[in-house]
Amino acid sequence: MEQINKNKLFVAACISLIVTSMTFAIRAGILTQLGVDFEINNTQLGYINSMAFLGFPIAMLVGGFLYNSIGPKNLLIIAFIGHILGLLLTIFAGGFWSLIISTFFIGVANGSVEAACNPMIADMYTNNRTAMLNKFHVWFPGGLVIGSLVSKFMTDAGMGWQLQIATMLIPTAIYGFLIFTQKFPKSENIESDTSLNIKALADPLFLFMILCMTLTATSEFIPQQWVETILGSSGASPMLVLALVTGIMALGRFFAGPLVHRLNPIGVLFMSAIITASAIYFMSVAEGSMIYVAAALFALGVCYFWPTMIGFTSEYTHKTGALGMSLMGGAGMFAVSIWNPIIGSRLDTEKATALASGLVGEVADIAAGRAVLGFMVFFPLALVLLFGILFALRQKIEKRRLNSHVETA
Repeated sequence: MEQINKNKLFVAACISLIVTSMTFAIRAGILTQLGVDFEINNTQLGYINSMAFLGFPIAMLVGGFLYNSIGPKNLLIIAFIGHILGLLLTIFAGGFWSLIISTFFIGVANGSVEAACNPMIADMYTNNRTAMLNKFHVWFPGGLVIGSLVSKFMTDAGMGWQLQIATMLIPTAIYGFLIFTQKFPKSENIESDTSLNIKALADPLFLFMILCMTLTATSEFIPQQWVETILGSSGASPMLVLALVTGIMALGRFFAGPLVHRLNPIGVLFMSAIITASAIYFMSVAEGSMIYVAAALFALGVCYFWPTMIGFTSEYTHKTGALGMSLMGGAGMFAVSIWNPIIGSRLDTEKATALASGLVGEVADIAAGRAVLGFMVFFPLALVLLFGILFALRQKIEKRRLNSHVETA
């Protein structure tokens, strides 16, 4: 009888997440070129970007409901097919609408990866869920580093954006091979009764964290998606800024275990919100090389947001099961899909305002980028307040968690 190899499944999950994050990084790197080639403005680019973030929560919502019945393997097969279709359709895109459709496919694939892997890892590593989810999510920033460097070097070498997209077919083929050749475990350590999962969604703590997730995801992903456009004229290399940010995030997540145990997830989230708010403000006023310092601070701020929110869901609202984890991630990406075109439109408006005030060329671009970053500060500031409330109530929440796990046992 074929044995379940947790390590190989974890590797397959990590490679699928590398593909997911490379789609974000390479799109950020080629965004300006897509605008030029297809004569698309920032608002339209925002809509194209938003398709990745819209397909993501749709896949997570559907995947969350289906996880208990079809399991992680079938969800990862859906992800594999979605990545292949999305990448090939992007390479052969003919304009705005074909980019919308191909990006939506990629979003569905990316969401299917999260819907499959988060509960599978929480189930396989039940004694250290938040730490292992952080180690899994190392490969989101890890893939962003790979993708941003691939984009930078291929762009500098004069290679077209189609070739940059094609590089992602290689890790897609590798994780596809792994999922088709491995035996997957059955759910044993997470609540796998979908009707009980649905009832548990009414938990006020879960609903509070859903609200927080819309803000953490927006604080993390919007600045990264628009880094090339916002910082393109600032004197700092946008792709090097992205590589720096994501490299620090990967290291932070890899060594998350001791921090999570020392501060507990609530303390980590509160600390992250304070650092992120400071960093985005710093990025809005920094010049030249100081932008790299602000970006490093931003990386420290956002690196624990996503995996710790998913880990918090699996530990503190564990009765929501795979559905709760999927809805938590889906809510974050849905919020980003809404804000992407708004930020794109705001960038166009701020540039028009800068030009009207007499600024020209790169100076107008810098002024517009700074204004948008100044607006973005309000998202993590709201989190400082919300996570501050959570931190003040942490002893009650911890007691509630322990009692809930005892009742289930």
